Amino acid sequence: MPVRALSEDKLAFQAGEKLDFVLHYRWGAINSDVGHGTVELDNVRFNGKDAFLCSVYGKTTKFFDLFFKVREDFKSWFTRDGLVPLKFTRDTYEGGYEARNTYLYDRTSAEPHISADLYSSKRGQRSMELPLTPCTFDLPSLFFFARNMDFDVVEPGRKYPMTFAIDDDVFNVYFILYGRETIRVKGFGTVKTIKFAAKLLEGEVFKGEEDMLIWVTDDENRLPVYFEAPLLVGKATGRMTAYEGLKHPFTSLVKQ
Repeated sequence: MPVRALSEDKLAFQAGEKLDFVLHYRWGAINSDVGHGTVELDNVRFNGKDAFLCSVYGKTTKFFDLFFKVREDFKSWFTRDGLVPLKFTRDTYEGGYEARNTYLYDRTSAEPHISADLYSSKRGQRSMELPLTPCTFDLPSLFFFARNMDFDVVEPGRKYPMTFAIDDDVFNVYFILYGRETIRVKGFGTVKTIKFAAKLLEGEVFKGEEDMLIWVTDDENRLPVYFEAPLLVGKATGRMTAYEGLKHPFTSLVKQ
């Protein structure tokens, strides 16, 4: 994927950034906000290296906990220069299903791999090795890597492949650029954005034949202000509601 320089001073973000989101669900008579999430970025030291720590938290509201309680806690450590993944943890509860992942990225052995310590309420505790390439990420590190795409050289309509690991497998996905679009984000304002799609994986939640649509700010921050994700039942959307600690001016905000 074409990206801009990945040295720390050229990145679209900085430590101290915090983004707040509201999650919405629509299916039949249901058309309601059902949860909220936060994405925070901090500076840390990891095995003597300067690193970022991304913390992602998500939860359903107390009302929707009665129907389908969700708690998501992702953490990802990656280098400040180059955004190279170092470690990833996941602690998930989804309507009674539990999953926990711990990944350590081993690039020093003869065959680079991810050392994965895995638990799920369906399969129990396991340890395994997953394949590792220079373009393999976990979900949070992939999110921040993608914010540094060079949209000046990305070709609209072309598929750009990426790879990420989750649970006990490594998946191939792709991004497609659609172009610029000015949208109104509920409770936030009118924003100039760049629209693109991410190919989703078919599974227990998502429809594999449809893409997730993402709108990021058309400025140096590349903030994901809105997204739409088709589910097996209904559709989920998310919108950014607050931000702090941005590295660059929020020039794409037209009107609040």
